[in-house]
Amino acid sequence: MSSQVDIEAAGSNAGCVLEYDDLRDWLSAVEAKGDLKVVTGANWHTDIGQVVEVMCHDEGTPSVLFDQVEGCPSGFRILINWFTGSRKNLTLGFPESFDKLELSRGYHAHTTNMKPVRHEIVDTGPVLENVLEGDNIDVTKFPAPLWNPEDGGRYIGTGCFNITRDPETNWINCGTYRVMIHDEKRVGLYISPGKHGRIHREKYMAKGEPMPVCIVVGTDPLSFLTSSTEVPEGMCELDMMGAYRGKPIQCVTGKHTGLPFPANSEVVIEGFIHPGNTEREGPFGEWLGYQGSAMEAEPWVDISAIYHRNDPILLGAAHIRLPYEYARYRAISRSAVLKESMAKAGVPDVTEVWAHEVGGSRLFLAVAIKQRYPGHAVQAGHIAAMCHAGAYLGRFVIVVDEDVNVTDLEEVIWAACTRCDPVSNINFIENAWSSALDPILSPQDRKDGKLYNSRAIIDACRPFHWKDDFQKVNAPSPEARREAWDRWAHLRE
Repeated sequence: MSSQVDIEAAGSNAGCVLEYDDLRDWLSAVEAKGDLKVVTGANWHTDIGQVVEVMCHDEGTPSVLFDQVEGCPSGFRILINWFTGSRKNLTLGFPESFDKLELSRGYHAHTTNMKPVRHEIVDTGPVLENVLEGDNIDVTKFPAPLWNPEDGGRYIGTGCFNITRDPETNWINCGTYRVMIHDEKRVGLYISPGKHGRIHREKYMAKGEPMPVCIVVGTDPLSFLTSSTEVPEGMCELDMMGAYRGKPIQCVTGKHTGLPFPANSEVVIEGFIHPGNTEREGPFGEWLGYQGSAMEAEPWVDISAIYHRNDPILLGAAHIRLPYEYARYRAISRSAVLKESMAKAGVPDVTEVWAHEVGGSRLFLAVAIKQRYPGHAVQAGHIAAMCHAGAYLGRFVIVVDEDVNVTDLEEVIWAACTRCDPVSNINFIENAWSSALDPILSPQDRKDGKLYNSRAIIDACRPFHWKDDFQKVNAPSPEARREAWDRWAHLRE
């Protein structure tokens, strides 16, 4: 990287160094590192999905760029497997030497106290190189694949963000919601209940008015990551993208909706959701690693225009059995946001938090604390489970002492096995915020809109009232461990 990061001093825009301004800059950096494979001549029916299965489970595989996809214009491309290995570091702007916990710490330090930088409206940008309207609109020519054999159609919106406006306050929101191709001029847009985009849509529908929407299906990884990070109501993610970068995001406005979107986007779909227009959407292989059910009556977007750069690139975020790419990028950001949310809620001495990849960064949270008082662990677990960053579709929260590495699943489970009495140390929360995507919901509950689940809060800390008398761990000190590795790591080669 171009410079080192002072984590302790971070918390402003000096906290990281980004080597790119858009997806093409990012790709150039990845290619220079020898971390990009190009596949030509693949088909969208089966080939792209098969490559996803082969590549995206493994942290050490390169990014893959598909070009000359069968049935699509030459130069219309799609990128997959972009947030693995050192590409995580490149995307977030931190040194390659950082492991995932250091990345989360750096992200937390950089974003803590970060002030929004308002986006700028400009007259033009690369995304306006091609403007398709009227009879020229054809979303099917883009290389959107059938990601999973059981999917109900092609999904162009996976690594995307969707821009909507609150009709009452004019607040601009960006959210990540799946986008299915219905035909040349219509796409489905599924938004889970409780999400900001869904709230906006409900307000428009209640007024009997069409909702304008812009769908950015070609963007750089950082913008996608920022758009999918929980922010308070009323805050615009475009402005948080600018805050992270330390400079305003330049945006153009859609000709039909007036909504802003980044001027250096690769592909943007602009249109309207009209009251009463619904159609079956899905099924889709969702982020939980299960084939989600079809949504029988979901709104569609009537496309007014498609904007794209020359030789456009879709950003693909495949959804397969966990853990995979989606979970890796969300784990870093959500862990940082959770730690900050817990601090703001008044939970002291939270040393580390990790939203585990195996749970899609939502269903399995590990929290490490330095115990200060009776009930500290239970308090920490409940806050982690029910603060905004942790409330949606959670399942398990395990609270451990500060000697446990929260990123190491084996250590977390070891703590639960040896420090938790199931009868007295597991609390439950009922009727919590879930989703139709939750595989544990019964078909009838899903149909009836009973989108609730329960949470288990597992206190895997040493019992507070006799923690000082708890058996000592038979492990060397961190200093002794480092010495051992320095001397003997060659035996593992």
